This record gives sequence, structure tokens and C-alpha cells, in this order.
Amino acid sequence: MKIGILSRGPKLYSTSRLVEAAKQRGHEVRVVNPLRCYMNITSQKPEIHYQGVELERFDAIIPRIGASVTFYATAVLRQFEMMGVYPLNESVAIARSRDKLRSLQLLSRKGIGLPVTGFAHHADDIDDLITLVGGAPLVIKLLEGTQGKGVVLAETKKAAESVIDAFSGLRANILIQEFIKEAGGADMRCLVIGDKVVAAMKRTAKDGEFRSNLHRGGSAELGKLTPIERQTAVHASKVMGLNISGVDILRSNHGPVVLEVNSSPGLEGIETATGKDVAGMVIEFIEKHAKQGRTRTKGKG
Repeated sequence: MKIGILSRGPKLYSTSRLVEAAKQRGHEVRVVNPLRCYMNITSQKPEIHYQGVELERFDAIIPRIGASVTFYATAVLRQFEMMGVYPLNESVAIARSRDKLRSLQLLSRKGIGLPVTGFAHHADDIDDLITLVGGAPLVIKLLEGTQGKGVVLAETKKAAESVIDAFSGLRANILIQEFIKEAGGADMRCLVIGDKVVAAMKRTAKDGEFRSNLHRGGSAELGKLTPIERQTAVHASKVMGLNISGVDILRSNHGPVVLEVNSSPGLEGIETATGKDVAGMVIEFIEKHAKQGRTRTKGKG
């Protein structure tokens, strides 16, 4: 097969591991920077050009799209879909998962456990919103934040009001969530491929920190999931419409709650913590499912 990887970082661990795994299984693979792609949008013969020439046809495309380039990169991915290339994750599903508010609403509609979450536009409504999520301490999140950036723990109502006021002054969109104290600064990252959790790691925040992201200095170890946690992770991934995802789960007193569903989960932490060849599993999934034009949305939406 000819496999393309949409990535701006060919030397990044996740990208290089996918290249390695694809070559080991006998496939041709090429890393393509989505920001260097430009498109001929036509109903007759949609094309993608790259660095001055028309890009060769791929049998499958693996999107490794960073949050900061979601808009343009998903447009490129839609073009591949219009050309009949099989996407590991579809453009519509990626856009859906990147919109924190939309994704939480979709998960909520399907009955998946979530932290109590509030969202408001007007500053006059903040008092009641804080009450709705159970009061302080609470977590305040920028909708556009990633890897733990733009996430603040407000220990008191006064602190929460100050942070919310500051974010509002920047015209930033924010979510307010209950703080799951019993999680103890730890969460479970579940790597879902298809309808199965193939690997899981427990991430623990460093001392004095509540965010468990590895980019924030957190540590990772092999995670053991309960059946309900596995079921929750797979269900959340399916609700987003993703074939591969990283589902972050907190263990609360009222069961597992989903923090986020990541459409481009990093492979380094989870492969290191579990010793599993996740990149190889990704390529194996593509081998089983990639067919010309096999895209549910056909590039629409």
C-alpha cells in the first residue's frame, strides 16, 4: 500500500514510529506537511499539489494534525477524502473532537460520564454558573487549550471569579468544570483503535500540580482498566466517529468520567509505559479497513 502521513514534524516520535511500522510491514510511506499542500477544488478532478507538483495517489492517509492548524489541515484531509483516499480518522470526526464544547455535548447526549461542566457568555451569569458546577475548587479551561495549557485550578470562589474575569477580558471562550479531587491528580489515557482499547497508561501529576499531562512534567506507568472504563473509552471514541483516539478518563466517586477525546494521540508515552507496538497496531488496522472511497462522510460536513 501507499500510505501518506499528514504531519508537520517528520522527526517527531509518533510520526517516525508510524513510518517505521509501515515500512516494516512492506508499505510505501511518505510524510506530507499539510500546510505545504494546496488544492484544486473541482467536482471533475479534485487534486492536491505539494511543493510544486501534483501529489501522488495514496491508498490511505494518517492525519497527525496539531490543534493550531486544525482548520487548514482538515481542509486538506477533506480533499483526500474527496479523491477517495481512506483516512484513518475522518476530517469531520477530527473537527468534532477538537471543539471541546461540542464534543462534551455529544458525549453527554449519549449518556457518557463527564465532570459537571458549565459554559456561559455573559459575566453577570458567572455566579450562578459556579454554583451549578458545585462551587470551588473548580477547573477553568480555555476551549482552545491543549496539552494542559490554558487550564487553571481555582481553589476559592474569589480566585475563580478573578480568573474568569481575566479570561473574559481577553474575549476567550472558557469552560468551567467540577474538580474531581478523589482522582488525586491522576488520570487514565486509553488508546482506542477501532472497537478496542489496545493500551492504557496511568498518568500522575508531579508534586504541586493537578494536571497529569506528560508535557507538564507528569509521569506515566502501565494502567489497568476496569471493564466499565474500557467500555466508556470505546463508546466515547465511537461517539466522536474516530477510528483511533486517546480517551482521557478520571476515576470519580460516581464512576469514570471522560475529560477529553484526542484525535491525534501521542505514541511515545503510551508505548514506553506499556511496551506495546501501538504504531504497528495502527498500520494493521489500516491494512484491514482501507478501501478506495471508504469514507462515511465522503468529505461532506
